[in-house]
Amino acid sequence: MSILVVGVNHRSGPLPLLERLTIAPDDLGKAVAGLAMRDSIREAVVLSTCNRTEIYVVAELFHGAYADVRDFLCELGDIDRDELTKHLFSEHDAAAVTHLFEVAAGLDSAVLGESEILGQVRTAWEVAQAESAARTTLNLLFRSAIETGKRARNETAIGRGTASVSHAAVEMLHDVVGDIADKRVVVVGAGSMGEGVAIALRKAGGAQITVVNRSPERGAALAERVEGTAVGFDALPSSLAEADVVIAGTGSGEPLITEPLVTAARAGSTSELHVFDIGLPRDVEASVADLGGVTAFDLDDLRDWADRGRSNRELEAENVRAIVREEVENFGVESTARQAAPLVASMHVAAEAVRVSELERYALRLAGLDDSERKAVEALTKAIINKMLHEPSVRLKSQAGTPQGDRNAAAIRDLFDLG
Repeated sequence: MSILVVGVNHRSGPLPLLERLTIAPDDLGKAVAGLAMRDSIREAVVLSTCNRTEIYVVAELFHGAYADVRDFLCELGDIDRDELTKHLFSEHDAAAVTHLFEVAAGLDSAVLGESEILGQVRTAWEVAQAESAARTTLNLLFRSAIETGKRARNETAIGRGTASVSHAAVEMLHDVVGDIADKRVVVVGAGSMGEGVAIALRKAGGAQITVVNRSPERGAALAERVEGTAVGFDALPSSLAEADVVIAGTGSGEPLITEPLVTAARAGSTSELHVFDIGLPRDVEASVADLGGVTAFDLDDLRDWADRGRSNRELEAENVRAIVREEVENFGVESTARQAAPLVASMHVAAEAVRVSELERYALRLAGLDDSERKAVEALTKAIINKMLHEPSVRLKSQAGTPQGDRNAAAIRDLFDLG
C-alpha cells in the first residue's frame, strides 16, 4: 500500500474550477466516508480550502485509487473527466508526504507562511477520524504534518507579517485606498475569515466597521470585539448603500452580493465602492465588477498582490524547507518501523509461548522453589528471550521497506512458522 494525494490547488487550476470543487464544512464528513469505502482506498482525508481541494488516501492499488479520486472529483464538481485531468496533480509516497508537510508549513499557500492552513489541516484530519476514514497510516501522517507546521512557525519567521488571507486582504485594502481612517467598511460574515478581517481592521485602526451576519449573536459578539456595529442580512442593502469598502468571506455556496443588489443599493451614490471577495465559493457575483463606481477584487487578485510582497518571508522559506526535509525523514523512519511492528510482536508472542510451555513442562522439578526463587526463574527466562530477540527486532524495524528487510521478514516468518 502507498500514500497518494490527488487534487486541484491554486497552482494547478483556475479559481472557477476550485470554486466548483469546494466542499462545504458540513459536507466534509459524508465526502470522506464515501471515499474510504471505495475499492482501492483504505484510508482517506479530504482537505478543502479556498486554495485547494486535495484528497489524501492510503491506496491498495495506485492506479485504482487515482481513478477513484478523479471520479469523485468529477462527480463533485460535475466536471468532464478530460477537462478535470488537465488540472489534476498527484504525488505518491515520499513526494506526497513532502507535499502535505509543505502545505501545513505554509510553503504551498498563496500567501506564503499563512497561519490559517494549519488549522484547516487539523480539521480535515479530525473529520476523517470521526468517520473512521483516517486510521493508522494517515493518523501518523497528519500528526506529523501538524508537528511540521508548528515547528515552521515556532522556529522560523515564516509566519511574521502578513500570514493569513484575511490579513492580506486588509493590507491589500491599504494599498488600494490608502488611509482607511474613517472609511466605512462592511464585513460580510462572522466566521473564521470574517473574524480575521475584522480583527485586522481593528488593529489597523480608524475604520468604521459593520459586521453583517446571518446569526445575530455571532455577529454581535464579533462587532463588540472590534468596536463595530452588527446587523443582520436583512440590512445588507442599506449597509452597501453607505459603505466605502465591502469585504466578504462567507463561502456560503451562492453569491450574496449580486449585481441587482449593488445597483439598487448604490443608486444615486457618487462615491467609489471597493469590493473584496475572499470567499470560496465566491460571495460576489462576477458581474458586480462591471458596474460603474465599483472596483472589485477576488482571490486571484489577492494572490497576485501577495506574490509581489513575498520577498521577506521567502528568506525564511529555505529554513522551513529544512524542517520539512527533517520531518519527512522522521516520518519515513517511524512509518517503516511500524511496518515491522506486527511481525516483531508475533515473534515475541511465539517465543513467550515456548517459554511458558517449557516452564510448565518443568513444573514438578521446580516445585520446591519458594516465591523469590520462582520470580528469579521467571525474570531470568524472560531476559534470555528478550536478549535473543533484541537484535533481530532492531534489524527488522530498521530495514523495513528495503529488499534486505523483506528477505529477513520472510525468513523470520518461515523459521518461526509465523505464517
